[in-house]
Amino acid sequence: MRLRTTARLLVAATAAAALSLTGPTASPATASPLDIPPKGANDWSCKPDSAHPQPVVLVNGTFKLMVENWAALSPKLKEAGYCVFAFNYGHGETDPIPQAAVELRDFVEAVRGATGAEKVDLVGHSQGGMMPRYYVKFLGGADKVDDLVGIVPSNHGTKNPLAIAAGYTFCPSCTDQRVGSDLLKKLNEGTETPAGPDYTVVSTRYDEVVIPYTSALLTGPAEHLTNVVLQDKCPLDLFMHDQATKDPVVAQWVLNALGRKGPADPGFQPRCVGGA
Repeated sequence: MRLRTTARLLVAATAAAALSLTGPTASPATASPLDIPPKGANDWSCKPDSAHPQPVVLVNGTFKLMVENWAALSPKLKEAGYCVFAFNYGHGETDPIPQAAVELRDFVEAVRGATGAEKVDLVGHSQGGMMPRYYVKFLGGADKVDDLVGIVPSNHGTKNPLAIAAGYTFCPSCTDQRVGSDLLKKLNEGTETPAGPDYTVVSTRYDEVVIPYTSALLTGPAEHLTNVVLQDKCPLDLFMHDQATKDPVVAQWVLNALGRKGPADPGFQPRCVGGA
């Protein structure tokens, strides 16, 4: 397991280096292969309907490219009727969390402007499930986000020693995601779930990156927060951190959260299929 994670970080470092040359986004005239959106995303002519009033913004995990991170979930959301948007940010998501949150704020404003929607739904993986909470809490996002769904988010950081090594070398956001970091102390001080959005957290007991997996879970009022552990409903679900966005059971939880008032229904029983 440690060797697999180490290999992933080495590959990710190469991707991050490449992204540092192109920047977090590129204009259509200069777009590189790194800026290819996943299938179903970034139709800027899409308009939400009454059944799906909020466009969905997908927020990558650390070292991820949107085209891979959301290859499975983006088309599912589009097929379900949502306007879906995705973006690469923070030089391979390695920039400090506050800086990345500013990029998210600006992207949300672009989506709201294009779609005419008052609010968006955010679905994020790993760092992408935690970082939007900074936007909500400190950058005015509380009244612009309807649902925040975090898939294996690093809400309370990780004790994974590789995060320390990466943080010292090329990844400030990895330092921010360590247990006990100044960033996480600030983010989690007081309420962890500020009023405005509804919060759904989807975690897995087999998380090899966010250690312990319980670091993903949030505290807050039950009417606005649902914590999900995949194996509580699908005991044979073996999905780990890196590929969690491709788990068909995770997709069911995301659609449940987005398709109802409030967070995901804690009594929901997904079909335990595919990797589960």
